[in-house]
Amino acid sequence: MKSFPVPGTDSRLRYHDLPGSGTPLVLLHGLGCASSCDYPTVAADAALRGRRMLLIDLLGSGFSDRPEAFGYTIDDHARSIVALVEALGLPQVDLFGHSMGGTVAIVAATMLGACLGRLVVGEPNLDPGGGVFSRRIAVMAETDYRAGGQDEVIRASKAEGNDIWATSLARTAPYAVHRTACSLVAGSEPTWRSMLIALPVPRRLIVGEWSLPYDDALGLPEAGVDLVTVARAGHSIPWDNPAGLAEAIAGALG
Repeated sequence: MKSFPVPGTDSRLRYHDLPGSGTPLVLLHGLGCASSCDYPTVAADAALRGRRMLLIDLLGSGFSDRPEAFGYTIDDHARSIVALVEALGLPQVDLFGHSMGGTVAIVAATMLGACLGRLVVGEPNLDPGGGVFSRRIAVMAETDYRAGGQDEVIRASKAEGNDIWATSLARTAPYAVHRTACSLVAGSEPTWRSMLIALPVPRRLIVGEWSLPYDDALGLPEAGVDLVTVARAGHSIPWDNPAGLAEAIAGALG
């Protein structure tokens, strides 16, 4: 893995930089996950093979550092991604983010300006209110979540059959998870939906077949956002059907 010192923090992002050609593709993971866990099979698929890809573990997750002083809001995560892109001197990047990572990708896209090529998101948070897991976490006080709330969520998730997410969550800093969950529930002004619609680049929204009907997609195709469904997948698209996800991403990138 490679390591990047995040400006303004005493901490480092860690990421896989897979060699290849073309516009680099940055992949961002969801809440309680890690790109180093979610995307190796996706990146190795024939549909994306040969493309340079950056699989980034956001601060607090995976192999990256866990600074307690970091805010862990969606904007905080997005700024760290933009700082990495700028430090690497990349003239242009494509972005893919899943779930919470899709929201981070949308915000990072607004910050990148002309450096942004294409944006692909998989079932991102677009509006205030959060998702099932972020709401379950944000309803607790941070002190309570740190004291035992995360362990409770992990046990419940294993009991519900979400073994991979529970295992990944166990390796994520509780304060990072809680602060990001609260940021998702609080939302943004303008909304992330409005940001996605306003971006002047090709955009694709990927939805798992088992997530249909998907009300969050209403109005997006009319606004120029391409909508693609991945078969044999629910919300956990990278785990349910990595080959299908790779094909959907590759199709958006041309």
